[in-house]
Amino acid sequence: MISKHNAPHYKWGENCDGWRLVDKANKSIIHEHMPAGTCEARHFHNKAEQFFFVLSGIMTIELDGAKYQLSAHEGIEVPALLLHQVFNHSDSGLEFLVISQPNTQGDRIAAE
Repeated sequence: MISKHNAPHYKWGENCDGWRLVDKANKSIIHEHMPAGTCEARHFHNKAEQFFFVLSGIMTIELDGAKYQLSAHEGIEVPALLLHQVFNHSDSGLEFLVISQPNTQGDRIAAE
């Protein structure tokens, strides 16, 4: 069994957390937490397609200039090569899953 309590943990961005629930070459599943008022850097992936699924809180995600707001139990697909960025504009924490196929390690390109 795997959970965020026993999965490999890492810090990223503005004091955000990630737990690698599945970490294989052909896919990854990461449980992430973003504190209130944080965001990730705008980027894209050459190969990986992703699915973001909100567990709790409110996510704002920008996909190639269009913004979407997702609440708990809502998700959105992000195709490869599409610029995207996740924001937590709320006053409380945001928890979500990121499912990527293939794994995004070494496949993240920062927007200029």
